[in-house]
Amino acid sequence: MATSFRPALLSRQLLAQRTPMALRSFHASPTRAILPPLPQVIKGSVNDAATVPDASYAHGSYHWSFERLISAGLIPLTIAPFAAGSLNPVMDGLFISTILIHSHIGFQSCIIDYFPTKRVPKTRKFSMWALNLATILAGIGFYEFETNDVGLTEAVKRVWQAKKADL
Repeated sequence: MATSFRPALLSRQLLAQRTPMALRSFHASPTRAILPPLPQVIKGSVNDAATVPDASYAHGSYHWSFERLISAGLIPLTIAPFAAGSLNPVMDGLFISTILIHSHIGFQSCIIDYFPTKRVPKTRKFSMWALNLATILAGIGFYEFETNDVGLTEAVKRVWQAKKADL
């Protein structure tokens, strides 16, 4: 049986000799992971009980209810300025702050899910600080846009009208 595979092996070797060096090194290079795996550490033994975190209503059900309230509040705040026809700066400010809180909570959930404290504590801490900084900068940018320019809902209204005029 080993002899039946020899012609294929010989043809591969001949092809490798005729192939330019750049292509040979590309195909012959070993497979390497883009990022090496983090160190795997086992704490305790198989018979140890799983650690259960302390119950916290503020971080549990209240947090979940707050997230849903913010998400549901975005719907009327998005529609109201355009349906009622009033461009109130207070409503615009409430809409902007709700968008900021909603975005911050969403990105925070992504960081918590993808950067566990046990595996990458420094990366998670850096990501949380970067998220807080980005949220503050976005808030300052929205504030400047609201006070020194036309505001968010008026800008969206103007962009929408410009798009309809092009059609």
